[in-house]
Amino acid sequence: MFIWDFVANTVFDQILDWVYAQIISFLSEFFGMINEITVELFTYPWVEAIVLFFSYLGWALYIVGVILAIFECTIAYQTGQGNINATVTNIFKGLFATYLFTTVPIALFEFCVTLQVDFSLNITSLSFPDVVQIGTLAQSCLNMTSQLSQNAIFCIMLLLALGYCVIKIFFASLKRGGILLTQIAVGS
Repeated sequence: MFIWDFVANTVFDQILDWVYAQIISFLSEFFGMINEITVELFTYPWVEAIVLFFSYLGWALYIVGVILAIFECTIAYQTGQGNINATVTNIFKGLFATYLFTTVPIALFEFCVTLQVDFSLNITSLSFPDVVQIGTLAQSCLNMTSQLSQNAIFCIMLLLALGYCVIKIFFASLKRGGILLTQIAVGS
């Protein structure tokens, strides 16, 4: 009987690892495809035209801001309060902000999506016992109480929390694309 238990445990552990890897890989590929669709949004011509429009608008506002900063510095300098160093520093800050405000958010968004897909695919390479180590610690704590109803309630709560986290991350990823478009449209 001992050999049969050993073989059965080994087979069931391998089946559990395979099922875990299949579920996690499916979820990671599914959410990765959805996030890559939001990244592809920025390759559409009409979205590129909107980003280009706001880039031109930003450059126009930058030029007006530089002219006003120079006039303000010269007026303040006549009364002895002008600071040319601060004005030049602010002009360079505005130059960098204007040049990068339509490219950096999109690049950061693409980078975050790539990291999310890579991390989720790397999770599938872990075995099931490595990932649920926290669950086994909590399980051993609950086994000390030796009450079956509390154990079942904990498992149900753990599954509900996992489902809530997956759904929350899914909708947060969808929301990121809309927020990024709003930031580009309104300005940083």
